[in-house]
Amino acid sequence: MKYDVIVIGAGLGGLTAGAKLAREGMKVLVLEQHSQPGGCATTFRRGDFTLEVGLHEMDGPGGRDMKNRIFSELDVTGNVEFLHVPEFYRFIRGDLAVTIPHDPQLAAARLTEMFPEEKEGIAKYFDQLLSPKKRPAGETEPDKSLGSFLDSIIGNDDLKLILLGNLGYFHDDPYSLSLAYYSVAEGSYYTNGASFIKGGSQKLSDHLAGYIRSHGGEVMLNRLVTGVTVQEGRATGVTFRKRGGKSLDTEEVTADEIVANCSIPALAEMLPPEQGDQLRGEFSGLNTGASLLTVYFGFDRPLKELGHSYYSMFIYDRSVKSQADIAANNRDDFSRRSFTFVDYGQVDSGLAPEGKSVGAICCIDYLEDWANLSREEYKLKKEYVAQTFIDRLGEVIPGIRDVIGYYEVGTPVTVKRYTLNPGGAVYGFAQNPGRKVLDSFAPVENLHFASAWGRTGGGFSGAICGGYLSAFNLLRKRARH
Repeated sequence: MKYDVIVIGAGLGGLTAGAKLAREGMKVLVLEQHSQPGGCATTFRRGDFTLEVGLHEMDGPGGRDMKNRIFSELDVTGNVEFLHVPEFYRFIRGDLAVTIPHDPQLAAARLTEMFPEEKEGIAKYFDQLLSPKKRPAGETEPDKSLGSFLDSIIGNDDLKLILLGNLGYFHDDPYSLSLAYYSVAEGSYYTNGASFIKGGSQKLSDHLAGYIRSHGGEVMLNRLVTGVTVQEGRATGVTFRKRGGKSLDTEEVTADEIVANCSIPALAEMLPPEQGDQLRGEFSGLNTGASLLTVYFGFDRPLKELGHSYYSMFIYDRSVKSQADIAANNRDDFSRRSFTFVDYGQVDSGLAPEGKSVGAICCIDYLEDWANLSREEYKLKKEYVAQTFIDRLGEVIPGIRDVIGYYEVGTPVTVKRYTLNPGGAVYGFAQNPGRKVLDSFAPVENLHFASAWGRTGGGFSGAICGGYLSAFNLLRKRARH
């Protein structure tokens, strides 16, 4: 069967691209290897609990946020409910604790009250986040690392750590994170606030998949793309097979355009050898981003009953005394590794039955620390991680162990299994300063990138905006011809 567009992968980038293209009247086929659409924007059920895979909070939508336009076009507005997250985050390291509001003026005032000697540096920090386009990297000055920028404007190490509280939303080391990328991403939280999708991120993914189908497109699940067909330098179709069955027989479908929502390294493996080698050369200097470990919880009581009142907490270990310690800490033993705790019950009681709630612990992690374990070693390590983090969380929320009704550990191995991302990466290529950007692959016409591995990077906003821009550019190209 011939399509106008085939989308490889039903992550948010692929779903957004597919929905936009279907809206414009194109015949769209989305092929997804997993049993449900969404990639990292999914939920799963365990008994009475709906557990969120990926979304802790999403910047916006609000103000001049590009997602407002996207959500309006694709009927997300009015069909998917966004719940306001009350605070940006709470930072804790030993006796040092502070809650950061989304409002940048309030945040700056609170930090200035704590660190009056750093008033000028705090002002420079927020000016950078709120007006990053005043200093476009590579034009007025070269891109630099977030870490070097903070060192240049602020002297107090505690303040720098507070500002880096949610670093794990983007990267694992401030000294190798692009200031330009961070400024846009972090600045959006302060400019537009943040939201959680009521019912979990699966609601958004299911809506977009349904939108594609309602506009004449197809979304086929459990379909693993095995190759991209290239003829005379043009992408003309894909081969795929059904997952979960005994047969390894492949099917082939053709299209005028191919949109790759898979990882770019995985795409290289799908291409013919010559083009695959060329693409590998294009990203040879790029680093794969870190993975994540998550402990999912179902609680027998809302944590508000334990006196807990914060949505998200970033709990840094006492051993992290400066930003220079962060990268090493992310590879430290779990008894010392900094972590995030999110109490979804603070904003969405519908994820669990009345009188119960859900939450999650999350930390930066790496596939190589799990990939070579035996089955028994893997199981034992997961249990050690769970119990260690429960004990540590109990120091912040006394009595929490007594209300845990269910827990489950997802590792970088889990991430790789469900996303097929190399290294179990969740944010695509690492956003290093001056990173080369890949939008499309020139040696193959009609092949477009729409994933966290492209220009806009990872996270919910990066994926959604990247998918939309991929579709927009595809349509513009076709209009010119």
